[in-house]
Amino acid sequence: MIRPRRAAAVAALAVAIGLTGCDGRAGPVTIEVDRPTAWADEPVQVRITGLRAGAEAVVTAEADDGDAREWRSQTTFSAGTDGVVDLTRDAPRSGPYEGVDGMGFLSYLAPTSGDPDETWYIVPDAGVAEVGLRVTVDGAEAARTTIRRVLLAEKVRVRDLTLDRDKVIGRLFLPPVGSAPRPGVLTIGGSGGGLGMPGMAALLASRGYPTLSVAYFGLPGLSDELRDIPLETFSTAARLLAAEAQVGGPVAVVGYSRGTEAALLAAEHFPDLIRGVVLYAPSDRTYPGFPHGGPAWTRGGRPVPPGAIPVGHVRGPLLAIGGTDDKLWPSAQAAYEIEARLDRARSGQPHEALVYAGSGHTVGTFPYLPQGIASQHPVTGQWLDLGGTRVGDETARRQGWPRVLALLDSLGH
Repeated sequence: MIRPRRAAAVAALAVAIGLTGCDGRAGPVTIEVDRPTAWADEPVQVRITGLRAGAEAVVTAEADDGDAREWRSQTTFSAGTDGVVDLTRDAPRSGPYEGVDGMGFLSYLAPTSGDPDETWYIVPDAGVAEVGLRVTVDGAEAARTTIRRVLLAEKVRVRDLTLDRDKVIGRLFLPPVGSAPRPGVLTIGGSGGGLGMPGMAALLASRGYPTLSVAYFGLPGLSDELRDIPLETFSTAARLLAAEAQVGGPVAVVGYSRGTEAALLAAEHFPDLIRGVVLYAPSDRTYPGFPHGGPAWTRGGRPVPPGAIPVGHVRGPLLAIGGTDDKLWPSAQAAYEIEARLDRARSGQPHEALVYAGSGHTVGTFPYLPQGIASQHPVTGQWLDLGGTRVGDETARRQGWPRVLALLDSLGH
């Protein structure tokens, strides 16, 4: 796996096809990329040079995902008077997005078959998404190159956790040996079960944060449904993460959807272990078990009653991130309620609701990989309208993700 080069001025020079001559071009057409290999959540700058002023240039991006699906975007530009198309400067004449968007060619990739609103890009198992870029001028291919989007760095250490050995099921991602100390992060997924956001966990570990993607139902050895889940699962995971990562202190927790109940409850009940909370598409209360009811959570063997989640013992910064068009539940209102509840608690801990207009349940996590806005639930098989639009959700991720990274960075000071 190729690791990102950090020099900002490194450029990828594409293979140029054709020479200056009778077609009137200013020179060989070249695709320049400032960071041909970069983290999956980092923007890159793409420029096409050597064009005639005003020439039509069609930029095609293509990628295969981990499920062997083909994805493509095709965007048409007019070269400027300088003979350049700069995706961070120029709006397209046509394509999958409107206005200037330097990463639109990647964010709005669409499957070559199927509905993009119902399809999600799956990163290949190697942890790197390779995207081919082609430029066509006057109907002929003029240049091509490849960029690499890294989710899992080469030297990240990955270990699957078992109940017998570790007392918890999950996947532990530890940064490369010698990385600067950073706080640990526990990720908790929602009602789909299984591992909690392993892609995000891999990316955070690549960026230097020891991360544990914890499972609490839906895997062998665990309950088949979200019911009677001990909150001690998350305290055990937090202790293990702190020990394995040698972070020497409390960890942060990131929850999504039903996982926000677990994250907020864990932060309330185990403040000595958890200092820092991120809640994506949150709930401010506990709901019954899923899909067949009963208590969702237990503490000390006793059911946690449904209702508002107290926050009087929550310590460290908190972000509650919701969308106004969430069709699964009112995450925007919940985010505001969590903020207000912490205001009333007068804990002095920094906290904020980040609510994005026009975003749905897929308001998180990191940007620049295409996601749908409808999904078949892995437990019930039901197709769900998650709300929002691809553009609205992508906008929320681009704005919200830097705030999440800033929260994590603040825990190290």
